[in-house]
Amino acid sequence: MMYLDEQLEILINEAPQHGVPIAVMKKAVAPTLKVLASQLKHEKYYVLHGKNGSWLVTTLSNRNNPKEEKRVIYAFSTKKDAETFQGMMNPEIRIISIPVTHLLFELFAVKSIDSLIVQEFPGNKEQQVEISRTKLQTIIQEQLRRLQLTSPKTNNIPPNLA
Repeated sequence: MMYLDEQLEILINEAPQHGVPIAVMKKAVAPTLKVLASQLKHEKYYVLHGKNGSWLVTTLSNRNNPKEEKRVIYAFSTKKDAETFQGMMNPEIRIISIPVTHLLFELFAVKSIDSLIVQEFPGNKEQQVEISRTKLQTIIQEQLRRLQLTSPKTNNIPPNLA
């Protein structure tokens, strides 16, 4: 768990570079990321990157409704699983190791991604965890609403002023 705190500290310090105020990061985003990260089995995952440095995005279509699509990023618990993803390896694709909290923050920050699909168990493509960007955003927004409800009012007008 300590390693997650270290990961989050880095994210908090870098938050302004990503357009997220430090207070929002500390009080809403980081706690949410920590809860989600602690539910996953690994402190880091392997993701595929294209030659331009961007994540390799896979578009999935619904079997029953092919027009219904979602854009996902796959994260793997081992480098070997990332290398054997879809049975081929393109020399222009790089495998990057990324801390779990940073991976979740990217999901929160990158609007063009719908979900993160995490392969938790090495060699097991059947047991995957899907984390929806919409769900992650909803949890963070709810956390922000709770903070606004509990924060002290900044009203300095004395109650007996008439």
